[in-house]
Amino acid sequence: MAGGFGGGGAAIAGRAEQYEGKITGYFILACIVGSFGGSLFGYDLGVSSGVTAMDDFLIKFFPEVYARKNAHLKETDYCKYDNQILTLFTSSLYFAGLVSTFAASHVTKRRGRRASIMVGAVSFFLGGAINAAAANIAMLIVGRVLLGVGIGFGNQAVPLYLSEIAPFKIRGAVNQLFQLTTCLGILVADVINYFTDKIHPWGWRLSLGLAMGPATAIFLGAIFLPETPNSLVERGKFDEARRVLEKVRGTNKVDAEFEDLKEASEAARKVDGTFRNLLALRNRPQLIIGALGIPAFQQLSGMNSILFYSPVIFQSLGFGNSAALYSSIITGSMLVVGALVSMVVVDRLGRRFLFIEAGIQMISSMVVVAVILALKFGHGEELSKGVGTVLVVAICLFVVAYGWSWGPLGWLVPSELFPLEMRSAGQSVVVCVNLFWTAAVAQCFLAAMCHLRWGVFILFAALIVVMSVFVILLLPETKQVPIEEIWMLFDKHWYWKRIVRRDPKYQGHQHEMALAAAGGDGKSGV
Repeated sequence: MAGGFGGGGAAIAGRAEQYEGKITGYFILACIVGSFGGSLFGYDLGVSSGVTAMDDFLIKFFPEVYARKNAHLKETDYCKYDNQILTLFTSSLYFAGLVSTFAASHVTKRRGRRASIMVGAVSFFLGGAINAAAANIAMLIVGRVLLGVGIGFGNQAVPLYLSEIAPFKIRGAVNQLFQLTTCLGILVADVINYFTDKIHPWGWRLSLGLAMGPATAIFLGAIFLPETPNSLVERGKFDEARRVLEKVRGTNKVDAEFEDLKEASEAARKVDGTFRNLLALRNRPQLIIGALGIPAFQQLSGMNSILFYSPVIFQSLGFGNSAALYSSIITGSMLVVGALVSMVVVDRLGRRFLFIEAGIQMISSMVVVAVILALKFGHGEELSKGVGTVLVVAICLFVVAYGWSWGPLGWLVPSELFPLEMRSAGQSVVVCVNLFWTAAVAQCFLAAMCHLRWGVFILFAALIVVMSVFVILLLPETKQVPIEEIWMLFDKHWYWKRIVRRDPKYQGHQHEMALAAAGGDGKSGV
C-alpha cells in the first residue's frame, strides 16, 4: 500500500490484511501525550472568549466597549461589542498561526512530528506569560502572536502524529483525541473564567497565565514521546522506525506494515517540490477536499464564532455577566459530549454519515435561532426567560452536532488524504486555510452581527447547506482504509477518477501494475 501513483508510481502491495498488532500501553501513552497538543488550541478558544467579556479586562484595555456594554447591560443589543481592536485581540493569534504553519511544515518534515509539538509548547508558554503580565494592548498582541505560533506548530503536527501512529482500523477514533482534548481545553477554560471573573481586578491575568500549564505538561510529555515510524522512515532511520513500530504494535510481526512504509517513503523520495505537487492532477482531490474545502468550511460553519464570543453573544442577548459565562460552560460541555460520541461511532458509521446528519441538525438550529431573534430580539428589551432558554437549547444542539462532525472530522479527514511525500506540506496548507478563515471570521463576526443582525445566523445556515452538498458529492468514505491506500478511493470515485486519470503519471502507474500482474513480462493488460 505504498504511495501509489500519487507518490511516484510505486506498485501497490495490498498488504493491509496482513497487518498485525494490539493496543499496547506504549501506544496509549503516545496517544495521550500527543493528543494533548489540542488542549493548547482549546484552552485559548475558551479563555479568550471569557476574558473579552470580563469587566476588569475591558476597563483596562477597552474602556469604550465597557461603557457601551454598561449602557445596555440588561438589554438586547447586537452592536454592544462591535470593536475591531477587541476582535484583533482574538484574531491576531490565528493570523500568526497561519504564517507559522509553513515553518512548522519544515520542522515536521525534517525534524519529526515530535519536534514541532515541542516547539509549539515553548512558544505557547511564552505567549501565556506575556499575556498574563500585559500592561498595554501592544503586549497583549505580542503575547497573542506567540500563542499563535504555538497553535500553528501544534495543529500542524498533532493530527499527523495521531493518524500515523494509529492502527488503520481505529485511526478515526485515535485522531479524534485531538478534538476531544481541544474540547476539554475549551471547557476547562470556561470553568476557570467563571471563577476568575469574581477575582478583582486581576482575575483575567490568571485566566490568560494558566495557559502556561498545559504548555509545560505537553513539553515535558513530549520528551518521552516516540516519533512516528512514518516520520522515521521518511528521514531514512529504518532501524529505529522498525523498533518503534514493534513497540507501538506490541509484536515483532510488522513486516507487512513496515514494507508499506518503506515503499511509500521510496515513492516520496522520487517527488520534488511537495507544495508544487499539490497542484498536480493526481492530487487534485486532496487539494480541493483536504487542503481547501474542509478546513475552510469548518470555520464557515459559524462554530468558532460561537466559541469565541459565546459569553459576548449571551450578554448581547440580555444575559447577565455570570449567566453568560455559565451558559458558555454549557456549550463547552456539549462540545465534549459531541467529541466523545464521534470517537465511539466514527469508525463504524463513517465520516460521510456524521457530516450529513450533523449538517441537517446544524442548519435547523441556526434557522431556529434566526427566527427567534427576528421576532423577539433587538428592540432594547430584556428577553424573557423562556425565549432565552430556547436560544440556549438551539445553540447547544448546534454545538453538539458540530462536536461529532465538522469539529473532529475537519482535522481527521485532511490528515488521512495526503500521500506520505506531501503529508507535511498538505497539513501545512490545511492549517493555513483553517487559521485564515478562523481569523477572518473572528475579526468580522461582531461587526457582521451588528450590521446583519439575525441574518448572520441565516448566512451560516446557508453556508452549512453548501458544505453538506460538498461532502455528499465529492468526499469518498475513508473509514477503515489504511492511510497509504486512501488515494485509491479517488481512482474509483464517480467524479475524481475523470481528473486523476488524466495525469501523465497515471499511465505509468497503470503500466507498473500491469507488469506486476503479468509477472514482469508485459503481456497482461490492465
